[in-house]
Amino acid sequence: MASKVTKTAVKKFKEAFQKRVDMTLAKDLSECNKHDLYMALAYTVRDLQVEAWKKTNHKLSSADAPKRMYYISLEFLMGRTLGNSLINCGFFDQADSALKELGVELEDLLDEEMDAGLGNGGLGRLAACFLDSIASLDLPGFGSGIRYDYGIFRQKIDHGHQLEEPDNWLRFGNPWEVVRPERKRVVKFYGHVECYKDHDGKQWCTWVDTEDVLAMPYDTPIPGFSMGTVNTLRLWSARSIFGFNLTDFNQGDFINANIQKSLTENITKVLYPNDNNYEGKELRLKQQYFLASATLADMIEDFKELGLPMSDLPKKAVCQLNDTHPAIAVPELMRLLMDDEGLTWDEAWGISRQVFAYTNHTLLAEALEKWSVDLIENLLPRHMQIIYEINYHFLREVAQKYPGDNDRQRDMSIIQEGGEKMVRMAYLAIVGSFSVNGVAAMHTELLKHDLVREFYDLYPEKFNNKTNGITPRRWLRKCNPELSELITSKIGDKWVTDLDELQKLIPFAKDKAFRKEISKIKKNNKIRLAEYVKNLTGDELDVNSIFDIQVKRLHEYKRQLLNILHAIHLYQKIKANPKGHYTPRTIIIAGKAAPGYYMAKLIIKMVNSVSAIVNNDPEVNKFLKVLFLPNYSVSMAEVLVPATDLSEQISTAGKEASGTGNMKFALNGALTIGTLDGANVEIKDAVGDDNIYIFGLDVDGVTSLNQNGYNPHDYMPQGSHLKNALDLISSGFFCPEDPELFRPLVDSLTIGGDHYKLAADFESYSDSQELVSNDFIKEDDWAKRAILNIANMGGFSSDRTIKQYAEEIWDIKPY
Repeated sequence: MASKVTKTAVKKFKEAFQKRVDMTLAKDLSECNKHDLYMALAYTVRDLQVEAWKKTNHKLSSADAPKRMYYISLEFLMGRTLGNSLINCGFFDQADSALKELGVELEDLLDEEMDAGLGNGGLGRLAACFLDSIASLDLPGFGSGIRYDYGIFRQKIDHGHQLEEPDNWLRFGNPWEVVRPERKRVVKFYGHVECYKDHDGKQWCTWVDTEDVLAMPYDTPIPGFSMGTVNTLRLWSARSIFGFNLTDFNQGDFINANIQKSLTENITKVLYPNDNNYEGKELRLKQQYFLASATLADMIEDFKELGLPMSDLPKKAVCQLNDTHPAIAVPELMRLLMDDEGLTWDEAWGISRQVFAYTNHTLLAEALEKWSVDLIENLLPRHMQIIYEINYHFLREVAQKYPGDNDRQRDMSIIQEGGEKMVRMAYLAIVGSFSVNGVAAMHTELLKHDLVREFYDLYPEKFNNKTNGITPRRWLRKCNPELSELITSKIGDKWVTDLDELQKLIPFAKDKAFRKEISKIKKNNKIRLAEYVKNLTGDELDVNSIFDIQVKRLHEYKRQLLNILHAIHLYQKIKANPKGHYTPRTIIIAGKAAPGYYMAKLIIKMVNSVSAIVNNDPEVNKFLKVLFLPNYSVSMAEVLVPATDLSEQISTAGKEASGTGNMKFALNGALTIGTLDGANVEIKDAVGDDNIYIFGLDVDGVTSLNQNGYNPHDYMPQGSHLKNALDLISSGFFCPEDPELFRPLVDSLTIGGDHYKLAADFESYSDSQELVSNDFIKEDDWAKRAILNIANMGGFSSDRTIKQYAEEIWDIKPY
């Protein structure tokens, strides 16, 4: 699990740390505050990775360099780096011992690190898990993203409402990164295209009069477990080519002296700006192209250093597009190959379609990106020309297979006609890639037979499934050390890199002593969470209650509203019979709503308003607590996940692509309550029907309701639990100062058609929760089921996922 802690190893680590305090901070140890000490420790750990990092990079510059993979993602939700690096590099115990000798607690320094919140949710966290697994499997794969100055906003709750504050994660510096100015790239925008024919009749196109921006790379080492390989996450930052305008400044025009520099650097200022106006949409597309252009220029330079003909590019490089965000890379590679390298259309297209692979992450049609033709023509005129050409060749291909089927051509066209012309980026990604994968078995089937059925009919060989996974290093070894140590004491430590080893725990489910140890560890983790919550919000938690936790992005399809409606039902039930017997329950919800998403933000206010009533009612709060934890993050998840008894994965069936939170909770011994949606289906198959709580409609049930005409009022007759809860909300009980505040939430169910089928699923959900309450008090049996969840989670390791990507899509092999 870690390198052997010897006196010599501790002494060397202490000396390295002391040197960083002296030479980097230029302070004596006695002068350092906790943040100083964190910075010194982070630099020390980075130093210890450098030799392995350089060796890894040298392998890529040799004549027989392996094929490498570029993972292009607009999001990398890395969280904190220090603890994970200490574990993967094998220095955790010696760092702990060395610091103790200096009178410093390692845990205090770990808490000093700011989360690198360069992502909104699951997609960005998945990318982070993948980087860990790629390095741990010794594979030549790299992350390429954006170094946002401000990450996902800091969420503040004011009178129950979400407020957004800037997340200036770089304000104290980032000790993990190394700037690489020698690898800077020039990225172009605007301008126009000039085309001409040379003496041989070949047409050339040149993109001229552009506004140019520097892309400056910042590299972060990504150590694999045991640090045999240290790969790279390269994040690009926008810089002005011309910098400060001294002439304007000298003439007294202080504003314009800096305005161009500021406008240029805005490109990488903020993660995912609002795109509900033209300027916002333009900035979003600028970010996407900025990343794609810099990454592909980097890839081409890497390849040219090998001295091979351009036709061999697919043998040495592959790009994984993490959702549609980087899909503009398809025409960008075509531009580079044709305009810069002089290849013909057919040559360039033949190469390009062998380089890109595309991962789809959504089943929501509205989430498939589209950009207006006018916007692309203005910002990226050459790319719009290439997209038109791609679409022309593609529609000829469609016409040849389906002659005379004009409707199919219209439906499949990359250019959406009618009204404002739009470019359908998911279609561009599918046409321009050799592989298209979903991220859970059910998700992939729905992709093939529903969302992009026509493309599956045309290219069945392209489509495949790669069920998501999570890294066991962070999501068990790091976040749940007591459970990790117990597991290792019983089956050894091979599980850290081979999660299937956990199946050896299955016989221990019958061991009463082991079940008691599991229950004790869960209790300890709940105590830890209770202390965390006390410090964060001041609330006291009953650690003997069910810790019923739902943490994820706030979205209507994830149905946090269903959860809070059930909480209101429990409140009414207790109030009706306060002397009854109830299993105490603590409901915790956390997550951020997009700044412009009114309904999601209203749900947050609803949770907080219910919390204010429930938690302050002495008849109720001994049985029920409801909490909303502000500013959910990776580091918060590392405290929540090990302490959870019941994991809420309750999205409307057919809406969640996969989910990875469900995997994290189950791996740490939580039981899942959920619908047959996303990876819940595969988790149910793995852990067994008796060890999960499945409720509600499945995909076929949702489809049938939609086809036959769904009326939510059929599921809320007078006197029903759901009707009573909605009536209480409508009465203004939870917000007497503004009785109509929550009217939109009630209306969404009663007159808005209940798009996400909360009414249809409420009774089944409530019945399953009643079963949970009855089962939880059987502590020994609950522990047995928790063990079986842990033991059967081997298939949900991101190591397994990455092995499948490497073998079945990327065709890359270990260094």
